[in-house]
Amino acid sequence: MSRNRFFKGTFLLTSAGLLSRIMGFFYRIFLSNIIGAEGIGLYQLVMPLQHLVLAMTASGIQTALSRMVAAHSALGEKKEARSCFCLGTLLSLSLSLSAAAIFFLFSDFFAVQILKEPAASSLIRFLSFSFPFAAIHACVNSYYIGLKKMVFPAGIQILEQTVRIFSSWLIYMICLSRNQAVTASIAVAGSFLSEFAAALFSLLTLSFCSPGHVFSFFPISDIRKIFSDISQIALPLTLNRLLLSVLASIEVVLIPQQLRKYGLSSSQALSLYGVFTGMALPCILFPSTITSSASVLLMPSVAEMQALGYRKRIRYVTRCTCSASLLLGSICTGLFYFGGLPAGTLLFHNPDAGLYIRILSFICPFLYMNIALNSILNGLGKTRQTLVHSIFGVLFRISFVVFAIPSIGIRGYLYGLLFSEISLSALHIYALYHMES
Repeated sequence: MSRNRFFKGTFLLTSAGLLSRIMGFFYRIFLSNIIGAEGIGLYQLVMPLQHLVLAMTASGIQTALSRMVAAHSALGEKKEARSCFCLGTLLSLSLSLSAAAIFFLFSDFFAVQILKEPAASSLIRFLSFSFPFAAIHACVNSYYIGLKKMVFPAGIQILEQTVRIFSSWLIYMICLSRNQAVTASIAVAGSFLSEFAAALFSLLTLSFCSPGHVFSFFPISDIRKIFSDISQIALPLTLNRLLLSVLASIEVVLIPQQLRKYGLSSSQALSLYGVFTGMALPCILFPSTITSSASVLLMPSVAEMQALGYRKRIRYVTRCTCSASLLLGSICTGLFYFGGLPAGTLLFHNPDAGLYIRILSFICPFLYMNIALNSILNGLGKTRQTLVHSIFGVLFRISFVVFAIPSIGIRGYLYGLLFSEISLSALHIYALYHMES
C-alpha cells in the first residue's frame, strides 16, 4: 500500500469517524436528557452482551477476511478473495443466528442471573434481533477494507449513526404523542434499526457496485483450504476477543454491585455507572477516532508489508504511529484536564461527569497509542501476545473494581483504568522491541 493511499484512506475514515463521533456525542446528550442517568446505565449494562456476541460471531472472522482479502488482492487473486469473503460471511451469519436465538429465548436468565437487573430482559430480547445484521455489516466492511476501498466503510459509518439518531428521535416523538413513558428501550431500538440499515445498504452496495463479480456461496473452490485459512487467523482472534468480552462483561456487572457495597442504592449505582460510561468516557474516546481510523488500515497494511519483507518500512510506520498517538494524547490530556469540569456541567448538566472527564484525561496518551500498537501487533501475526496483554489489562481493572471501589467509590475504577493503560503500553512496546532485536 502506497503512503499516499494510506493517508487518503486514513483521512476518509477519520473524517467519517469524527462526524460519526460528533453525531454520537450529541446523541448521548439527547439520550441523557430523555431517559436520564439511570436509563443510560441500564442501556450501557446491556450493550456488553452485544459486544460479547460480536466477539464470538464476527470480530475474529472480520479481521481474518480483511487480512486474507488484502493478501489475495495484492497477488491479483480476486476470485480467491471473493471466495474467502463468501465463506467467511456464511460462517459468521450462521453463528450470529444461533446466538440471537439463545439470547432471545433465555433473556430472563441473562437479565436476572448475569446482569442482576430484571428490567434488562426486554432490552436483551430486542437487542438479539440485531446480531445477524451486525455480522453481515461487519463482513462486508472487512471485504472493502481488505481491498483498501475506504469510501464504503466511511459512508456506512455515517449512515449507521444517522439511522440510529433519527429512528430514536422518531420513536421518542411517537411516545410523546401517545403519552407513553420513554425508557432505555428507545436506545436499543435505535441500535437495532441502525444495524438493519447498515446490513441492507452493505448488500445493496455489494450488488450494484460489483456487477461483473460473482458472489456465491457455492460452488467455492477448495472450501477446506479457505476454511482452514480463515480458522487459523480467526480462531485465536475470536478466543482473544471472546475472553476479553467475557472479562469485560464481568467487569461491567461488578461495577454497580461494588458501588452498592460502597453504600449507594441500586438506583444510585446504576445512575453513577451511566454518568461514567455514557457521558464521561465517550468524551475521552472522542479523539481516538483518529488513531482508530489509522489502526483499521494499519493491520492489513502491516500484514502486506510483512509478507513482502519490508521490515524497515514497518519500523518506520510504527515509530510514526507512536509519536503521532502520543502527541494527540498529550494535547487531549491538557484539554480534558482544564476543560473537563465546565464540559460536564455544560453538556450533560452533571458536575460528576466533568470530574470523571478530568480524572480520565491522563489515560489519553496511553489509550490512543495502545489502539495503534494493538493493530500493528495483530498485523504482524502476534495475536497471542495481544491476547496475553489484553487479559492482563482487564484483570488489572477488575482487581481495582473488586478491591478499590468498595473503599473509595468509582474513583477506584478510574485509577484502575489509568494504571491498566500504562501497563498495556509498556507490554506492547516491549513486544515490538523484542521482535526487532
